Amino acid sequence: MRLRDLVNPSRVLLLALGMAMLAAGCRSHRADDAKSGPEVIYARAQKAMRNSSYGEAIKQLEALQSRFPFSEPARQSQLDLIYAYYKARQTDPAIDAAETFIRENPTNPRVDYAYYMKGLVYFERQSNWLERKFNVDLSQRPPVNARKSFEAFQQLLQKYPHSEYVDDSRQRMVFLRNRLADFELHVALYYMRRGAYVGAINRAKYCVENYDGAPAVKGSLKVLVDAYRNLHMLDLASNAERVYADNFPANTKDILPKKHWWAIF
Repeated sequence: MRLRDLVNPSRVLLLALGMAMLAAGCRSHRADDAKSGPEVIYARAQKAMRNSSYGEAIKQLEALQSRFPFSEPARQSQLDLIYAYYKARQTDPAIDAAETFIRENPTNPRVDYAYYMKGLVYFERQSNWLERKFNVDLSQRPPVNARKSFEAFQQLLQKYPHSEYVDDSRQRMVFLRNRLADFELHVALYYMRRGAYVGAINRAKYCVENYDGAPAVKGSLKVLVDAYRNLHMLDLASNAERVYADNFPANTKDILPKKHWWAIF
């Protein structure tokens, strides 16, 4: 049997024509993309955002920024890019985009949104989805992202007190404030266990003075009482007892001096 009997010439011709048409189509698509103006690219990005295709939206928005940086759609897309990064869980690019917008557009009427998104990204960066699912206690972890989130929301409230994002930011700040106070108490208790009473006093005082009203203040006052007693600074211990009793009158038994077993004799 000869080779030409195995190969059908008509099939080879059809295959070649198909590949040529496909190549021509790809070249045409690339040419169309290259010729697309900023409005077309921005429209594609908006469509991808509506379809929750944030990876594609980022691709289009980044192309818009690089190819038409001074166009009106490119300026409009800066805030969209922050949101797309956020939804795609690309936290570092989202923060960078927000900080760039704040730095380059200080008088923009939407700059409050950039502050809000910056705080929101740091807020959700505190824990991963698995820790959130199992409600992991984060009080023992250094609250670096919590502090940055609090600062971003605080700047928003100070600079734009009438922003539509103020109410949500304020609620998140309450949570963050308690989170920061919990960490100070955790460190103070660690120093107490190690017998480093001066260090415990410093962290407890910082918690009491800076996070008034937080749940951790109660534990911090107790640390002050116990640490001053252990250092035999009885006047300061009495002052701490008085403050504790004024603020938590129903729990004064918690700060009573512990009696040693030989005291019964």
